Amino acid sequence: MTAGFWKRLNTLYERLLLLPLIVILLISAWCVYDNWYVYGHSTDTDILRYKPGPSGEMNSPDGREISGDMVAWVTVDDTGIDYPIMQADDNLKYLNTDPFGDYSLSGSIFLDSRNASDFSDPYSIVYGHHMDHGKMFGALDSFLNESYLRAHDTGTLMIGRNAEKVCRLEVFAAMRADARSEDLFNPEGSDDVPGCIRRNAEVFINERNDRILALSTCAGDDLLARTIVFCYILE
Repeated sequence: MTAGFWKRLNTLYERLLLLPLIVILLISAWCVYDNWYVYGHSTDTDILRYKPGPSGEMNSPDGREISGDMVAWVTVDDTGIDYPIMQADDNLKYLNTDPFGDYSLSGSIFLDSRNASDFSDPYSIVYGHHMDHGKMFGALDSFLNESYLRAHDTGTLMIGRNAEKVCRLEVFAAMRADARSEDLFNPEGSDDVPGCIRRNAEVFINERNDRILALSTCAGDDLLARTIVFCYILE
């Protein structure tokens, strides 16, 4: 065989070795971009510009409107929780859809599809992704500390797209739970939610005979673990 043949063979071999390195580099670049994208969307405070104002009317500062699936706006005072609440026909859509209806890995805060959209049920469940730095529902972990919960026990629930009804929120309990719990994650079949919370909460500071709003997010690496913060909805 000629020297030219061996030279071409060596060149081909070098290129074959280089190909996996290029693939690894592309995958690494995608992971960096993906992390940047998710974090950027979860920390974007522009959503607050759309929050209903004192007159109750939904703001549209740039002509862009939040999807018609919006049913409320939830705020927990002095925390990063200040978001529109969406609701779809199932509990999958807003896992990866932002409030404007666009694809987003950080998703939206959303109400369980089985709940009444006006929060008239005795027990309503709202879900959100657990994001770093306390964004989305990442702030819920802090409520497992009683001192923190007592210092952040107030909030507001503006019900309806244009805040047709405004209720106060009183945070009263927090716990870790299993996502398979029928008592806590089935708003249609839960008969003793107050009792379940009283018996199992890691932090429990008050008891009322009022409607309950549960704020739920993932907890740690266990796919079935959830952190739940409970609020009373006060007229």
